[in-house]
Amino acid sequence: MQNKYSTVTQIAWITLASVFSVDVSAINRDANAIISDAKIMDELLDMDLEDLMKVQIVTIATGAKQTVTKAPATTTVITAEEIEAMGANDLDEVLETVPGLHIARSPNVFYRPLYIIRGIYSEVNPEVLMLINGIPITSIYGGDRGYGWGGMPVNAISRVEVIRGPGSAIYGADAFAGVINVITKTKEDIEGTEFGVRAGSFDTYDGWVLHGGSWKGFDIAASLEYHTTEGHQSIIDADAQTHYDKMFNTHASLAPGPMHTGTDNIDARVDVKKGLWQVRAGYQNRDHIGLGIGAAQALDPVGYVDSYRTNADLTYHNPTLTQYWDVTAQLNYFQGMFDTFNVFYPPGAFGGDYPEGYSFGEAVSERHTRLDLSAFYTRFQGHLIRLGVGYQQQEQYEVTERRNHGPDPATGEELPPGNPLIDATNTRYTYDQEARRDNEYLFIQDVWTINDQWELTAGVRYDNYSDFGSTINPRLALVWQATPDFTTKILYGQAFRAPTFVDLYLGNNTFSVGNPNIKPEQIDTWELAFDYRVTQNLHMATHLFKYNITDKILLEPSPGGKALNDFQNMGHWTGEGLELETRWKITDKLGLQANYSYAKGINEDSHNDIGNYPRHSASAHLNWLATSDWLADMQANWIAERHRIVGDPRPPIADYTTVDLTVRHKNILGKSANLTLGIRNLFDADAREPSRGPNSRGIINIPNDLPLPKRNIFVEFRYKF
Repeated sequence: MQNKYSTVTQIAWITLASVFSVDVSAINRDANAIISDAKIMDELLDMDLEDLMKVQIVTIATGAKQTVTKAPATTTVITAEEIEAMGANDLDEVLETVPGLHIARSPNVFYRPLYIIRGIYSEVNPEVLMLINGIPITSIYGGDRGYGWGGMPVNAISRVEVIRGPGSAIYGADAFAGVINVITKTKEDIEGTEFGVRAGSFDTYDGWVLHGGSWKGFDIAASLEYHTTEGHQSIIDADAQTHYDKMFNTHASLAPGPMHTGTDNIDARVDVKKGLWQVRAGYQNRDHIGLGIGAAQALDPVGYVDSYRTNADLTYHNPTLTQYWDVTAQLNYFQGMFDTFNVFYPPGAFGGDYPEGYSFGEAVSERHTRLDLSAFYTRFQGHLIRLGVGYQQQEQYEVTERRNHGPDPATGEELPPGNPLIDATNTRYTYDQEARRDNEYLFIQDVWTINDQWELTAGVRYDNYSDFGSTINPRLALVWQATPDFTTKILYGQAFRAPTFVDLYLGNNTFSVGNPNIKPEQIDTWELAFDYRVTQNLHMATHLFKYNITDKILLEPSPGGKALNDFQNMGHWTGEGLELETRWKITDKLGLQANYSYAKGINEDSHNDIGNYPRHSASAHLNWLATSDWLADMQANWIAERHRIVGDPRPPIADYTTVDLTVRHKNILGKSANLTLGIRNLFDADAREPSRGPNSRGIINIPNDLPLPKRNIFVEFRYKF
């Protein structure tokens, strides 16, 4: 083993590692110290230079570095270079290129993005776990990325790793349909100073500056990004107030009228590393996010969401604590807040009873503290054992509420129509309550290299929660590399979606209330994958999957209860599908990446399609280096066959295809600057995402669905020195 990794080979490996962002410090360890690095080395040494240029390293599958081909999960990696080539401005544009992942829009919660993986979704999207540098940013309020998410810029992103399928055996709660890990840039990724500006349609303006360097032995990376936009303001023909106008013979509705999707965003990050220690911190501020179609599906040009999120983590990583132990200890802290004001229904609503509008405002803060200890143990030949234990405390606090309807906090009687806003904070009549959750967890995982062709990964994680109990989630993966060019994977995993604080504690709402007795959702997923390198220039992959969801948390009628509906473990969904991928280097200057996905989800209780997700989707990405200084990138996304939910009489949602074009002039001003022109939705397709189905009265508030942006353009300038 030692002879194989001679000094010359190690030098070559270090050179390659710097290209592929592999941790160079790992190279200087004994070859037996970390088996994962040795296996990567074996794979790379078997490749020629052409193949090495295509290698993608992933950590999300097991916590150790692996090539995507051998990782015991269905994974996708998108690098900073690919993000820049496609001209993406927001994380959503990047994720739309991932097979089996579709970006829809919430029909009820401020037009926020829904990450639908393999057809699994809900209106607040808690089924997908998002990590930033491996740390969850899940909001305990709704289980998603935060009530005032507002998107995420991409200039400080080093790469994005995605698992399609369960990940709770490693990551715990909400790694249900998939996991998205956003890895930010370090000093090595930036090396100098870069700034950029962008201007585009919808009064959109962006500016950013990145810096990476060394100071007194510290490696430092910092970024500051600003984004402002009025949003695409597509026209909504009719809304919820339109129907009330018909009932009361009024004209209060603002429809036909524009959606409100503007926002002002600030993102700042810093990364400091020295020796075995690393400190990272981030700040995201979202100011006056527009409410899209309105919180009650009635247009609201006045309402808004303000939010902020801060995070910090201290990490100690010692790859050679002892001969056989590679240990990581991490302490991290997250704090977030949203403040929203909604004019549910406009002035003059309900026959003029609410001259100032039917309004509601709320602010909720939360903080998370987590201590995580994990280690790789390599004492046993052929085994890479990972052990982990941790504790997390999550708290929802400083809940405030103001409204002009509902019970009067002083009397308990219903407020009369036209009442001014009252403050219901710290009373028993607030919708949301202060609450706390504690979570203790431990996990074990073994990656067993049986021989040169076979590798078995087995793991299990135990989580204990203070509010809903414990859960155990295993995983099993068998990877067979029959030849250097052909790999087969058989995968099984369980995952859970934890009840949110809304699911558990929502109260004093005539429409819906929480249920403190609900359990977490559970999913079992089976996968079969084939990875085939047909030639040096053509790579193909096929993934087949089948899942079974039980105890799905749904809002169901509650006769005799405190509200019309409450949250219950009533759903049973099953699904199946496949994903096809290809990467083809057609010529030295022309490359194609393409994928196709099929998914079918069935509600086993009604034996109907779960609806509103695309059964068919495809993405094609053509990259052409016309000259050494001109690069053109064209991307097409196709979305098709979206059934309506049960009880929705409208015809299926129309299919659509959007085409984006990005042209970049590189190496101008002394090879330090790039100038880019981008056109989105080049052919001005009328693309729409599904709106909500009929309400309890059989009324569809937004009958013509949710429009996506029409054709728009941007110009961008980057300079690095």
